[in-house]
Amino acid sequence: MFNIAVINLKVIIKYLFISLLIGLFVFFSYPFILKIQRSGSSCNILDQTIPGISELNNTDLFSVETSYIESKSPLQFLLNYQLPIISSVELATTKQSYEANVSPPSNSTDSVEHADTNLETQIIDSGVPNTYTNDYNGVEIKNGTNYTLTDDILNYNTLNINKSDIIIFHTHTCESYTPTEANTYEASGTFRTTDLNYSVSRVGDSLSDQLLSYGFNVIHDKTYHDYPAYSGSYGRSMATVENLLIPHPNTDIIIDLHRDAIADTSYAPSVRIGDEVVSQLMFVIGTDGGGLEHPNWQQNLKFAVKVQEKANELYPGLFRPILLRNSRYNQQLGKAACIIEVGATGNTLEQAIGSMKYLSKILDEVLKDR
Repeated sequence: MFNIAVINLKVIIKYLFISLLIGLFVFFSYPFILKIQRSGSSCNILDQTIPGISELNNTDLFSVETSYIESKSPLQFLLNYQLPIISSVELATTKQSYEANVSPPSNSTDSVEHADTNLETQIIDSGVPNTYTNDYNGVEIKNGTNYTLTDDILNYNTLNINKSDIIIFHTHTCESYTPTEANTYEASGTFRTTDLNYSVSRVGDSLSDQLLSYGFNVIHDKTYHDYPAYSGSYGRSMATVENLLIPHPNTDIIIDLHRDAIADTSYAPSVRIGDEVVSQLMFVIGTDGGGLEHPNWQQNLKFAVKVQEKANELYPGLFRPILLRNSRYNQQLGKAACIIEVGATGNTLEQAIGSMKYLSKILDEVLKDR
C-alpha cells in the first residue's frame, strides 16, 4: 500500500508542477501579449509577415491553455494548441492568394471605348483553312465527338441562364503573343510569360473592363495555373473556379480565356473590322465523350451557338468554327461555360486586346434582356 501511495503522489506532483509552469508562463506573458496586440504597428507587421497571425490574434489564449486540463495529456494539449494555428495559417494563405489574384472592379468605366456596329469586316488569310462538319443557322461547328448534333442539341431557345454575372479565368495564365515594340516582355518559355501585363491575363483585363462598362457583374481571376508546372493546369483551375463559385453560386457564364497553342509566328488568325485588325476567336466546348460526368455540355454548346450566331450578324468572320471535343475542360461547373481562344502565337497582344471590345458588344447584345 505504501509503494502505491508513493507512486500516485509522484504523479500528482509531476502534473501539479507542469500546471504551475504553464500558469506562471501565462501569468507573466499575457500582459506582454496584450501590449503587442494593442500596438497597431507591431501587430500589423506580424499580420503582413506571417499568414494566420491576424486570425491567431483573435483567439482566446486562456481557452487554449485550459485545454491541457481537459486533455490530461501534454501531447494532446500541444495538438489542441497547434492545430488551430495551422488551420488559421492555411485559411489566411488561401484568403491572401484569392484577394491578390482577383482583379478589383474598375472605379470608372467612362474611358472604355465600345465597339461600333455596321462596320465592314474581312477575314485575313492565315494560310490555314477553317474546316467544319456541321452548319447550324450559319454557325460552323467542327464536331470531334461521336455525338450526332441534332436540332434539340443546338437549338438555344431552351437556354435558361443567369445573364448578369460572369467569371473570367485562365487555365493557361502565362500564354503570350508575338512581342511588338510597344509590348515586349521577359519570356518564361516559348510564347509564355509570368508577367500578367503581357500574357493572356491582360486580354482578360480588357474583356473584364468592357463587360463592366456594359453593366455586367464580373470576376476576373488571374491565378497562375500553369506555372511553375504546366501539367495539372486544369485540375488547379477547377479548384479556383469552385472557390469563386462559393460566394457566387448562381453564376452560369464562366469563360476560360486562352490563346491558341501553335508555338511559332506563322499562324495569326485575324480579321479586319473597319480599319482595325484584331485576333479571331474560337469557342472550344467540351462534352462527356471522354467518360467524365458533364451534365451541362449541351447547355454550354447552345450558349456558344447563340453567341456565334450574333457574332456572324454583327462582325462576320470574327469567330472561327466552334470546336466540340470529348474532354470537358472544367465546363461541368456552369450552364454557359466555355473556352474562348483569342488568336494564336502569331498574333500580337494589341490584336488580342482589340478583339475584346467586339466580343463584349456581342455578349451585351445576346444578354441585353438580363
